[in-house]
Amino acid sequence: MIAQTPSPPYYAVIFSNLRTDLEDGYEEMADKMVELAQNQEGYLGHESVRNGLGITISYWASKEAIKNWKAQTDHQLAQKYGREKWYSAYKTRICLVERDYGFESESI
Repeated sequence: MIAQTPSPPYYAVIFSNLRTDLEDGYEEMADKMVELAQNQEGYLGHESVRNGLGITISYWASKEAIKNWKAQTDHQLAQKYGREKWYSAYKTRICLVERDYGFESESI
């Protein structure tokens, strides 16, 4: 599902990752992170896909909201577990969205 974001400007955090074979609570933690993020001040939405490479893009109202999310206690624990067991590699990019546009077909 495509996130419904407000008119720019806003921020996007792009989290690209490669998983290890270890599951060990990954799905449960991922679900918990979505729930926590949705309740975080400044959260605007997210999109996530995995086909070998995983990419999650979360949208935020401000850099301060992103900073607060990164510092959230349960999120810090998830980051620790990610480095220790769930990811073989990852990269995080923070971007200012200055323009967006789209298309949605009408249902037949």
